Amino acid sequence: MSKVENLKAEVLKAQQNSDIASLYMLEQRAHDTFDEDTLGGFYANILDLALERLTDTLEAHRVMDMSDVQDFATLRALYEYAIENYSASQIHDASALFEVLSGLSNDEKFSNAMKIHTLASQEKLTLDEFLEKIADIDETQDVGTFYISCFNKEAQKLLGISQTNGELSE
Repeated sequence: MSKVENLKAEVLKAQQNSDIASLYMLEQRAHDTFDEDTLGGFYANILDLALERLTDTLEAHRVMDMSDVQDFATLRALYEYAIENYSASQIHDASALFEVLSGLSNDEKFSNAMKIHTLASQEKLTLDEFLEKIADIDETQDVGTFYISCFNKEAQKLLGISQTNGELSE
């Protein structure tokens, strides 16, 4: 079996098992092996599985546990999808996804970070403005989270604005 066929078989097995975490473990090999179209399909499958898990989670009236590998991978996939929407200037869609994510996890730090993402997008900040004015990318990289988790003082101003507008309840 060729390298490509072997990887496709591993991806198919992970998909059949609804194993988003395994798909993420195969991600670098997929980048090294697949052409752009196949790679796009690879990420589309991750998103489809994540949306399916989101639906199951909402129907079960539960929150995702950041310490559970599948929940973690699902949150990552949904966050990447929200950022993709934000990057494509689909700010309303991104905002809605960030808002859902803010209530989807049992991890308070993740939830609070998603609230800041939500507020920034509700204030109609572009992704570039968010990255420049609100996010602390260096600190986030030091912390090593898959999501933007550290923010500068502008974030506090944004929180202050939203609290006076009644949009954030703490």
